[in-house]
Amino acid sequence: MSVGEIVLVGAAVIVAVAALLVALKAMRPQQGVDRLAQVAETATRLADAQTQLTGRLSQMAESQAAAQARTAEQLQNQERVVTKMLEERLADVTRRIGENLEKTSEKNSQTMGLLQERLAVIDAAQKNITELSAEVVSLQDILSNKQVRGAIGQTQMEDLVRNMLPPGAFNFQVTLSNGKRADCVIRLPNPPGLIAVDSKYPHEAFMRMIAAADERELALAETAFRSDVIKHIKDIAEKYIIPGETADSAIMFVPAESVFAELHDRFPMIVEEGFRRRVYIVSPTTLMATLNTVRAILKDARMREQAHVIQTEIGKMMEDVVRLDKRVGQLSTHFAQTQKDVEEIRTSTTKIVRRGAAIENIQLEAPAKPGQLPLAGLLADDEAAETQTPRLQ
Repeated sequence: MSVGEIVLVGAAVIVAVAALLVALKAMRPQQGVDRLAQVAETATRLADAQTQLTGRLSQMAESQAAAQARTAEQLQNQERVVTKMLEERLADVTRRIGENLEKTSEKNSQTMGLLQERLAVIDAAQKNITELSAEVVSLQDILSNKQVRGAIGQTQMEDLVRNMLPPGAFNFQVTLSNGKRADCVIRLPNPPGLIAVDSKYPHEAFMRMIAAADERELALAETAFRSDVIKHIKDIAEKYIIPGETADSAIMFVPAESVFAELHDRFPMIVEEGFRRRVYIVSPTTLMATLNTVRAILKDARMREQAHVIQTEIGKMMEDVVRLDKRVGQLSTHFAQTQKDVEEIRTSTTKIVRRGAAIENIQLEAPAKPGQLPLAGLLADDEAAETQTPRLQ
């Protein structure tokens, strides 16, 4: 118990004793004396009890104060431990957060760098797309004009012909005897003769066929496309196939591979109509193959025209070969004579060497026969060896 509680208990006891004394005064005198003695005794016991209670309360207060001090000390120790742990944990967390923030910053920097590179690529691609869109719009404007579209097909066809054929094998914008002008004429030897090439591009009908939203629009577009191409085939057959002047066939050049593929895939009857009228439909790829074949035919024709020249040159070459063989025979004879002369020279040098050796030893050796010197014997031996050497004729 606290000191305040002890004071309150003491005050309550005093108040009780005072109330008891007041009550006793109100009683009769004799009884009051007896009761007073009892009350005094009771008060004495209460005073003793209060004293004991006060001592115990003091002990309890001291014990409580000591316990509170120990508790406070324990709490302070625990607080210091907890504070230290919290500081260590906080330092560790701070360090980890710093490392994570550093790593995150590096990753963010790398990511931002990559993002900037990607954005640069995207910007370049966007710029290219914008330019391409403008070019597509310009191309659509060009293709919507029939004259410009025809000029594009004509230019493409002319470039292919110029790249594949020699200069004298073709002409552009040739007016035929019927007054019709062909885009290109390929000159082949008879037969077949002149082959007319005309560039056609059924763009409007083809685009309507691609842009059809339902079956009905598609059917109408296919009918228009079929009619346009067949009309082109008929016009080419009537204008550019002239008996006695041109070949019995002509070429229709379609400058778009997509249109050519669509014709062969979905409209085989148009291709058959071209075969029937001897008008062959070609694309840039197939025209290149056709021109390659034409170039081989022209090369073969030139070789046939120059066959007699080749034979004459071969005869002259054979005369040169005979003359060369004769001169080689003469050179072989000269080589044989040279070999003979070399052998005679070697014989002479051998004789000279032997005579030199004899001269060196002339004073050292005795005569082989009376009256004959060693040098004379060597000279006689050399003359005999020279006499026995055969002469080449």
